[in-house]
Amino acid sequence: MNLNLDSTIASRYNSPSQKIRVLTEKWVNEYIFCPNCGNSIAEYENNRPVADFYCSNCKEEYELKSKKGNIGKKIVDGAYSTMIDRLNSDSNPNFFFLNYDQNTLNIINFLVIPKHFFIPEIIEKRNPLSPTSKRAGWIGCNILLDTIPNSGKIFYIKDGQEESKEKILDIWNKTIFLKQATDLRSKGWLIDTLKCIDKLNKNIFTISDIYKFETYLKSKHPKNNNIQAKIRQQLQILRDKGYLEFKGNGIYKLT
Repeated sequence: MNLNLDSTIASRYNSPSQKIRVLTEKWVNEYIFCPNCGNSIAEYENNRPVADFYCSNCKEEYELKSKKGNIGKKIVDGAYSTMIDRLNSDSNPNFFFLNYDQNTLNIINFLVIPKHFFIPEIIEKRNPLSPTSKRAGWIGCNILLDTIPNSGKIFYIKDGQEESKEKILDIWNKTIFLKQATDLRSKGWLIDTLKCIDKLNKNIFTISDIYKFETYLKSKHPKNNNIQAKIRQQLQILRDKGYLEFKGNGIYKLT
């Protein structure tokens, strides 16, 4: 895989944003496969309102966002109201994120965030545009990358190093069960539990370790008055879905 964007293919464009769009879309179309099934992906026609790429085999769709410099904690996206509407529908695509070095045009990171990790809590509402702007009052949004569990950030390229196709497909498939959680509140509980497991930073942990996040989870779900019981329920779901292995005596292991 060539990790350098070929600047020659965008020489006829004057706008820097147009140039980088052409370069990144060409690179994705050439090198990136569908993380759901491993098939090659194709590019939609220009100006499609929802997605940039699709898989003809499994029909998954992908929207591409690019950023120079560090990938950071948030990605600027489109209209806030549109994003929230998409979260409540079947039209929300998966997201590809690419960040690159502005001077060398080398790709630093490329990752996919499956659409089943998108809940309202990871969308930040931006301030309305000023009355003097062309789109006065328009409200955009940011995608908060640091609120997404590690298992929901699947790297093809990380710090300039390529990950294997087998690893990418395996990580994707481990959380595919989240698609079945159509209720955003239920999905939110599962995702918050995954984030707590991430914070432990160990492959084997106890239920007591997760109980330490009771205050945090209560702040996220203030209407729930029995947090420990809810934690046990979420761990059981993750065990039943194959994400965790129960070793007995309150001990769990990441699979």
